[in-house]
Amino acid sequence: MLSMRMLRGVALLACLTLGACGSVDATPGGPVHTWTMTVTTGESSTWYQAAQRFADTLERESDGRMRLRVFTGEQLSAGDPAAGVEQLMSGDKDFSYNSTIIYAGIDPRFGAINAPFLYQNHEEADRAIAGGAREAYERLSAEFGVTMLGFGESGFRQVTNNVRPIRTPADLDGIKIRIPGIGLFTDVYRSLGANPTTMNFSEVFTSLQQGTIEGQENPMDVISSSGLAEVQEYLTIWNYVYDPLILGMNQELFDSLSTADQQLVLDAAQDANEFQVEANRRLEKTQVEEQSRLMEVTELTDDEVNRFRQAVRPLYDEYADVWGPALTDAVTPER
Repeated sequence: MLSMRMLRGVALLACLTLGACGSVDATPGGPVHTWTMTVTTGESSTWYQAAQRFADTLERESDGRMRLRVFTGEQLSAGDPAAGVEQLMSGDKDFSYNSTIIYAGIDPRFGAINAPFLYQNHEEADRAIAGGAREAYERLSAEFGVTMLGFGESGFRQVTNNVRPIRTPADLDGIKIRIPGIGLFTDVYRSLGANPTTMNFSEVFTSLQQGTIEGQENPMDVISSSGLAEVQEYLTIWNYVYDPLILGMNQELFDSLSTADQQLVLDAAQDANEFQVEANRRLEKTQVEEQSRLMEVTELTDDEVNRFRQAVRPLYDEYADVWGPALTDAVTPER
């Protein structure tokens, strides 16, 4: 009996021209795979560059048997990244780069690594990931039909606004700020006295321009590439949330591959992730310098960051049962 994956591949073969499905075709030289992958960002982003590198490596190392089409802006789910992750889980697409924050909208356990002020720098995040966080997220992803092929990163998230420079928790008081649509971020900003609200990111620029909201938070790549300096006056560098990207593959698809092809995919993914992380960190430094010429930039000292860390510390107790002890331990840095 044909598997559901193969039945779906046959039924949806014709829609490849629309980029909404994956398929497997038999050829005299062996199986030829035509796959789809999405990223949330545009072609100028390190996400897309790494995804395209992944595609090129797969095709080259498989002698053309593995062909991957990369789509920007969550095109296969009408711009909705959460719906895109659900497509990955169901097998309606094959690969994606998505933040753990998006996965947390499906199951809040994914948000453990996005806890506020968890990591002071990239080195702490790297140690935690190598020390057990990656394995913990591989197991968690597998519960949802996703084979995690490692972490890329969106980077540390910063905050911008039009009201005042933010240097202390009191400076956030009353600011209407757009946040991702998960409970953790709502609780973080409410605990700091801000007025958090959610909306599609596509609406953020206009909403800031019109004064519907006064601020937003995102990694530097998003802040820079979206031109938010045109509608924001103040940028605070506080590294309050580390935002990794899951390079995910539909688990049923991964399991259907030969051992050799699985290893080829794993090796290509490792190369793409290492490239993406390095490129993102290099670009992040440049973007902070560029934005400092466009907005008033406040870089918090360690003592100032610690005041925020202490202010949100009670949230760790509230979310302990949500994340669970194993995942919490896995993401906690050693200091």
